[in-house]
Amino acid sequence: MRERPSTAAAAKVAPLAGSLAIFRREMLILRSRGKKVLLSMAVSPTLYLVAFGLGVGKGMRVDGHTYLEFLIPGLVAMGTMNQAFGIAGEINIARFYWKIFEEFQAAPISDLAYVVGEVLAGMAKAVMSVFIIVLLATLFGVQLAFYHPLFIAGVLLNAFVFASLAVLAAMLVKSHADQAMLFNFIITPMAFLGGTFFPVDRMPSWVQVLLQALPLTHASYLIRSGAYGRSASALPLVLLLVIGLVFFFLAHRSVCRARD
Repeated sequence: MRERPSTAAAAKVAPLAGSLAIFRREMLILRSRGKKVLLSMAVSPTLYLVAFGLGVGKGMRVDGHTYLEFLIPGLVAMGTMNQAFGIAGEINIARFYWKIFEEFQAAPISDLAYVVGEVLAGMAKAVMSVFIIVLLATLFGVQLAFYHPLFIAGVLLNAFVFASLAVLAAMLVKSHADQAMLFNFIITPMAFLGGTFFPVDRMPSWVQVLLQALPLTHASYLIRSGAYGRSASALPLVLLLVIGLVFFFLAHRSVCRARD
């Protein structure tokens, strides 16, 4: 069992002190990869826009909008989910290879500060992906209300949910193979079933009930409503916030157990 620092200076550390250092470390790693990261964020949305938006969905209309206009908010929801959850991979590299997580355990940094820093880093990556998709949308000639408060709220809540889930998952898995399994069984199915590529309300009623259990379904609804300049029910906002807080709480507990 690793002992917490017992110095007087460590005892005076505020609960959130150190979260900025954790966040800054992740951003420095991100900056060091720079162009590669940005290009990787752009590849999948570009392929989806070309294949589905200009190919399969050409001439289709969904709720009075072109399929491209329907698809782009879905790609924003999926992109923020993928990038926010991707922070789990960075945490696992730090744990399994660089052994940096052990240094965090020994440092006078609270568990809460660690979780906050990593979640903020995941959310920052998610927001970066949104800017790339908005740029692609502009290049494809699609103009939506990307500045709408509901659009922004949906993006941030979605990023918060999956960044918190990423920290939780990173603490639970024992290897990169386990991490890949989680992605394949949780994130990938959600990416295709959470209202990203098709309207959920066109599915059979029993399927709709199942899809309402997915946080991405509610995020897609909020982001798409905001992009269309529409109002939306407060229920998806509350659900995403509650789910995010639950994941955040569980992530914090899992980090505490990892320290023990």
